[in-house]
Amino acid sequence: MSKKVLIKPITILRDTNKISEICFKENQPIYITKNGENHLVIMSDDTFNNILSKDNEAAKITYTASNNLIAENKNPNPLSIPNNTSDNYGFTRIGLHVFEESIADIKKNTESIIEEIKNGIKNKEKIIVFPELCLTSYTCGDIFYQELLLQNIDSALLKIAEEFKHQKRLIIIGTPYRIKGKLYNVAAVINKGHILALIPKTYLPNYHEFYEKRQFTSGRDLNTLIPIGKDLVRVSKNIIFTSTTTSSISVGIEICEDLWSANPPSTKLALNGATIICNLSASNELVGKNTYRKELVNSTSARLNCIYAYVSAGNGESTQDVVYSGSALISENGALLKEKELYQNGSIYSDVDTEKIIKERHFNTSFETENEYENIPVEIDDEDLIERYFSPHPFLPRSDSALQEILDIQINSLIRRIKQINCKAVIGVSGGLDSTLALIVSVEAMKKLNRPTTDVYSILLPAFGTSSRTKSNAQVLAESLNTTVEIIDIKDSVTKHLQDLNHPLNLMDTAYENAQARERTQVLMDKANMANGIVIGTGDLSESCLGWSTYNGDHMSNYAVNVSVPKTLVIDIIRYYAKIHEELYNVLKDIIDTPVSPELLPTTKDGKIAQKTEDLIGPYELHDFFIFHYLRNYFSPKKIFRLANIAFKDKYEPTIILKWEKAFFKRFFAMQFKRTCIPDGPKIGSVSISPRGDLRMPTDASSKMFLEELNEIEKNLTE
Repeated sequence: MSKKVLIKPITILRDTNKISEICFKENQPIYITKNGENHLVIMSDDTFNNILSKDNEAAKITYTASNNLIAENKNPNPLSIPNNTSDNYGFTRIGLHVFEESIADIKKNTESIIEEIKNGIKNKEKIIVFPELCLTSYTCGDIFYQELLLQNIDSALLKIAEEFKHQKRLIIIGTPYRIKGKLYNVAAVINKGHILALIPKTYLPNYHEFYEKRQFTSGRDLNTLIPIGKDLVRVSKNIIFTSTTTSSISVGIEICEDLWSANPPSTKLALNGATIICNLSASNELVGKNTYRKELVNSTSARLNCIYAYVSAGNGESTQDVVYSGSALISENGALLKEKELYQNGSIYSDVDTEKIIKERHFNTSFETENEYENIPVEIDDEDLIERYFSPHPFLPRSDSALQEILDIQINSLIRRIKQINCKAVIGVSGGLDSTLALIVSVEAMKKLNRPTTDVYSILLPAFGTSSRTKSNAQVLAESLNTTVEIIDIKDSVTKHLQDLNHPLNLMDTAYENAQARERTQVLMDKANMANGIVIGTGDLSESCLGWSTYNGDHMSNYAVNVSVPKTLVIDIIRYYAKIHEELYNVLKDIIDTPVSPELLPTTKDGKIAQKTEDLIGPYELHDFFIFHYLRNYFSPKKIFRLANIAFKDKYEPTIILKWEKAFFKRFFAMQFKRTCIPDGPKIGSVSISPRGDLRMPTDASSKMFLEELNEIEKNLTE
């Protein structure tokens, strides 16, 4: 290989005459640098031919290997990686492997690594990651100086690469590697039989029990090419590996202490497009360290909007002074997906969603991308093999404290509005879920304001479809909460209104139903004027997304406390409130058990509800699932359908899911006109439909593209 004899700053590129003069004057390549790193090599034609001459075997091998690698990847330009063309929905499977390392026994460790990779292949893992320095073991100490150890590194890496030359998987192995007389702690990256790169560790701990600077050199400024076998291998920390078929699968690597530093390499890797960060570690165990490590991985994953895969050396390492537990963690955007049991060798894997990471960064305008790092294309199998758990109720929190937090947001938002205008609260109480939650919020707001709960006016407005069950529950609840209760029967006024319109009383069409809803809103607004109050809206997020409300009827209010709360969450909040208010338990439980209904059609002969919402528009749990993944993640209808089939596999057939997903998209687009003029109301979680905030959507947008994708699914289901 030719030596670097001439270094020029990148500014020389502005002077083409000077470049030409230097090229023909020098007998060696010219290395152009930027920020201390070699980015470009320029040479004359004679120099290039000399490098390829028969007398220069090393250069000949490098040239041949480089061309073989480019030909096999079929994508020599790192910047021309195609967009997502696969059907894996942006998912890939990461496997983290911890085995019993044998200290300084490269041969045995190589055999163990090969066996672990074979296990990973059985598990259909696409990215297989091993701990730091696992090829030799981390705890070799001064054995790292031994020539015999270092001489066996190449053959071990080449053996692993050859063993899996037909595998479209990314294999990442920790190893020491000597370059130009200095030893580096690196991650060797292997794909389809080729050693693509060595990623050096940047930060070397040299405190307390650590003394890595004794044997190793930081790779902070290392940027070179070296031959390993027939491969020309890039050595740099500034490399990202991107799938040739799924561009969102983009992998960056850092090593152990790098994560603990104030300015970890993962930050720049993420800003340069890496959606997955793999950390090869050898982290010893201390009291409380595992908790801190887990928090660090999760917080880094959240801060960088990335997937973070962390794997540490296990119990094969020396316990002379410290103990290694074999920690392995996979976190996605701040959520821990998988964790391996400590002190047990073995592996874990998880399916991770790189498309979701891309979406998160797209939304996050504070995430400022860069384009400074080298991008190496890699071949990774594309399969739709999602085994991951997806909650059928993604809006529901995992703890009562989170439910109380939601209530607090609702209560305090209403307090601010009431204080501003010094008013009372007027609510149409129906005995249904939404009005129950709005009533609870209003009562709790008055309590916090040290005002009497009688300042909340509970107005019952029975009409043709009101059942005895809902009317009774509404009255019992309103009285139990010590509110001012009024019952105003609107049947006569609605009848008169319909007669004025020459509308047949036995024609129960849309006008018949909406007349009742609008009459209720009119009464509530007028009552609020009389009581110096404001009308508290009861409609929830699910109803707003589906347009399941009467325009200028229950669609309208002065302040809508439930506007960001989906139906499934309304139920959970009421259930929680019932648990902490035992005196209300029975009535609240019966309200929860009552079928959801607008009660706009006459009851059955025995006085029961005739009109059930979920029979008409579909199960709310399905719609809330669609809402979450469409508005929170902006997934395609096809991907939402795939995830819904996983989440509800034991409850709904694919045809049922598809039926209601089509209904959702039809209604969501058609009913945007109602959402463009919804009242004020607090944002509760990550999904909001406020036209002044999260959802800027034209009223006349078309659902055609979305429905066509679902029609394709329907066609495949019936074939």
